[in-house]
Amino acid sequence: MESIVPEEVIARQTPEAQAIIRMLLVRIAKLEAEVEELRRQIKGKTPQNSSLPPSTQHPHAKPTPRKRKSKRKRGGQAGHKKHERPLIPTDQCDEVQPLKPSECRRCGAQLSGSDLEPLRHQVWELPEIKPLVTEYQRHRLSCRSCGETTCAPLPAGVPQGQSGPRLLAFAALLMAYYRQSKRRTAEFLTTLFGQPCCAALTVKMQTQVTAALRPSYEELAAQLPTQEQLSIDETATKERNGKAWLWTFVARTFTVFTVRATREATALSELLTDAFCGIVNCDRAKMYWRVGRLQWCWAHLKRDFQALIDSGDGQAKRLGYDLRRATCKLFEHWGNYRDGPITRAAFQRRMAPVRREVERLLQRGALSGNPQMRGMCQELYDHREWLWTFVRHEGVEPTNNASERSLRHAVIWRKLSFGTQSAGGSRFVETMLSVIETCRQQQRNAFAFVTAAVEAHLAHQPAPSLRSKA
Repeated sequence: MESIVPEEVIARQTPEAQAIIRMLLVRIAKLEAEVEELRRQIKGKTPQNSSLPPSTQHPHAKPTPRKRKSKRKRGGQAGHKKHERPLIPTDQCDEVQPLKPSECRRCGAQLSGSDLEPLRHQVWELPEIKPLVTEYQRHRLSCRSCGETTCAPLPAGVPQGQSGPRLLAFAALLMAYYRQSKRRTAEFLTTLFGQPCCAALTVKMQTQVTAALRPSYEELAAQLPTQEQLSIDETATKERNGKAWLWTFVARTFTVFTVRATREATALSELLTDAFCGIVNCDRAKMYWRVGRLQWCWAHLKRDFQALIDSGDGQAKRLGYDLRRATCKLFEHWGNYRDGPITRAAFQRRMAPVRREVERLLQRGALSGNPQMRGMCQELYDHREWLWTFVRHEGVEPTNNASERSLRHAVIWRKLSFGTQSAGGSRFVETMLSVIETCRQQQRNAFAFVTAAVEAHLAHQPAPSLRSKA
């Protein structure tokens, strides 16, 4: 306190001013202590012992890998199997040019005839990219009886605007699948396709594509309550420079994204409804607790145990090492079961001692009185049934990697676009991400599906379905 305001300076003030100064100095000292504690906590956080994304860590700051560096040179090794593109059948080529030598390369004599098995060399090239422009001349004719004029309507499926279905689908995928900004999308279409375009037109395109795909999206969202197992995760984003949250719900054959203004459980209530009776793979965020049938992610737990090791506290470090050792044994048994060497029954037998060991360690940490580990261990022990759902129920994985993988593309897109500027933009994001990820799961062509959806929308026909037939 004296280093900030000398005591003799305080003594010259009125009693009221002295009281205010002393109160503020105490408050400053308390805040400085809190800041120092937060700095100490943040300093030791890495993607290996917390939920920080890997991109937050500079490549040069990452720990040296334990695996020794190979002494082999880069590239293919001597004797490796050659990989080359196979030739397509000759009748599938657009043009075939026979090349025959005219004279002998030794004596110069004239040559004739044909080689029954000539050497085949195929060159792939892009065709000249030129937009196809169709002009519809709508004649307006007058009735000789009543004088009324009638104009011919456009054929079914012809858009009112100047952008056709394939162009709309391609522009939407440029913005969503390939993460291009609206300005760069317009520049791409203009430069490479010769298609006049501006940023405002790309906004109009995304609105049309969203309207075309929305019925397919809503059909998927309606299927979520019927799923036996879902992997759910969320990440922060922005809408109109305000904070929002992008949620992902990953089922076995499809994925649904949704943008909400909150991270609270309202998104779960709206999409899952009270009819959901399945199991949710998730992290330990409390908004998932309302579901009641959870599998907590062991990949997140492994990072929490690593945080105990890195805490600097000897007691917490010992517990962290013990829990991490048991976690590695868990993943070893799971890998053996998943890859086939052991049966389900054998997997469950091997997991029994692992479960007993983990719960014993969690109880030890909860009763230790150590603030570094007491709270976390108590929470895990109180909800220990959510640690072993994957052992009791076949088809449930011990991690929520499925939802984290589905979010990866969305997170990169968010970093490049800084979120959306309107509710319409958020609808485009959640719809396109759902279509893209679902097509990937079902091994379908996303461009072909979006094109078909736009064609159906323009023709006022039902939208194609993304429900898997499997």
